[in-house]
Amino acid sequence: MQFFKDLSWSSFTAGFVAVLVGFTSSIAIVFQAAQAFGATPAMLASWLWAIGIGMGLATALPSLWLRKPVMVAWSTPGAAVLASAGLAGGYTMGDAVGAFMMSAALIILVGATGWFERVMNRIPVALASALLAGVLARFGLAGFAAAQSALPLVVLMLLTYLLGKRFAPRYAVPATLLIAVLLVAGQNGFAHVDIPLGLTVPVFVAPIFSFSAFVSLALPLFVVTMASQNLPGVAAIRASGFGDERAHGGDAGLPISKIITLTGLTTLVLAPLGAFSLNLSAITAAICMGPEAHPDRARRYTAAVSCGVLYIALGLFGATIMALLTAFPKELVAAIAGLALMGTIGSALGAALHKESDREAAMVTFLITLSGVVIGGVGSAFWGVVAGAVALAVQHYRPAKRQA
Repeated sequence: MQFFKDLSWSSFTAGFVAVLVGFTSSIAIVFQAAQAFGATPAMLASWLWAIGIGMGLATALPSLWLRKPVMVAWSTPGAAVLASAGLAGGYTMGDAVGAFMMSAALIILVGATGWFERVMNRIPVALASALLAGVLARFGLAGFAAAQSALPLVVLMLLTYLLGKRFAPRYAVPATLLIAVLLVAGQNGFAHVDIPLGLTVPVFVAPIFSFSAFVSLALPLFVVTMASQNLPGVAAIRASGFGDERAHGGDAGLPISKIITLTGLTTLVLAPLGAFSLNLSAITAAICMGPEAHPDRARRYTAAVSCGVLYIALGLFGATIMALLTAFPKELVAAIAGLALMGTIGSALGAALHKESDREAAMVTFLITLSGVVIGGVGSAFWGVVAGAVALAVQHYRPAKRQA
């Protein structure tokens, strides 16, 4: 099979790092969202099963079919919105499931009609690149901030990464992860956790549809997912060169509208089992789509497939694998994420600041996105693009001259 011929240690490691970073960085928010609707322990496990299976299938199968990296994740800001709204509104799990399905229907609508992609096509490259850099830079900063509590670990990882980039660029991230794991193991730094064994059993919850849940849950979930997840997700795809492969002498790039439609359909089917919102990924996409995954762009799809397979395994053996992942020290997770994303952050900043006439607007987008500000429940990625577009308009707008 061609996939196994194209697979490498660097691409598999990229897939593993994506899963490690994706789950450990925000799974607590997902659990808070589930508990806000009165989830039982069995329902919590079912949520993990549904999002693991959903992300895995929606990542691995399109990547294999297209031979391009398709990266799907859950909506972390969406989970935060649900956690807040669930506690404030007194909604049941049935109400929540109904809201998940209504939000998914809206995502299917904007994907199938191509509305979202047409909007993205009007965003200048400088702003899209600045948006991506702002989203990723928070993880880069967190990686080095981890030195505050684990200086020897972070310094060793940085040195290993730099030496790897100098002598074996393809294996810089795998070598860094391996050295970090050996150091932590030698210091007994992995958390001691009880590891339950066995398959996760999904729990079906019948949806309840109401106008109140649509306004308070479904609509906010849809807005933040599109603005804070799919928007930077498309930016990540285009910054890595998979938005339009013809620029690299290949065929057309990833079919963004179809992938967004796929995330909506997957959410719609798995919502009664706990999949609250699946969408394009930005952080993990940058890990699997960049040169650290594989120097050959045509083989980076294997990183996405590896990530998808690991997601499926995590869903099937949710409680077991979740316990293993949570045993990793948070400093190790933060540092490996920051190092794995450095190349993409640098490339995005270079593209954002390359054109002098767009530089101020790009910096506005970058800084507002990096700030993490939330206004009206909508995250900084959206407001960064809005402010950058306003800055561009102020700087470059010229009223049309009236003809005599």
